[in-house]
Amino acid sequence: MNRDQFRGASRHLKGRAQTAVGGLTGDPARQIRGAVNQIAGGAQYAYGRARDRAEDIAEDGRHFAHAARDHADEWIGDGRRLARETARRGERLGRAALHRAESNRAGTLLGLAALAFSAGWLAHRVR
Repeated sequence: MNRDQFRGASRHLKGRAQTAVGGLTGDPARQIRGAVNQIAGGAQYAYGRARDRAEDIAEDGRHFAHAARDHADEWIGDGRRLARETARRGERLGRAALHRAESNRAGTLLGLAALAFSAGWLAHRVR
């Protein structure tokens, strides 16, 4: 309960008391002042509740932003780790392919010739 809620509730109660006393004494001015205090107290209490709720929402938003930032940091770290692993794997596979191509030169040349022929055949308009 914040200050506005407390003051609003106390003003509302004061207004109820004024209205009751005004009714008992037959003083319409006091009854009107009591009704005004009741309404003003209720409005101040409602304002305090709204302000309290807005502060809660802002705190939730800050918490959500921190959590999102933490998750983003984790995802960035995971992405960097996966990129490093992929680069190492690509280098390893590239070295293995080069080693296989050097150890089997005739097969490599025959395979390259077949790829070149296929690409030329596919690019040719009339088949």
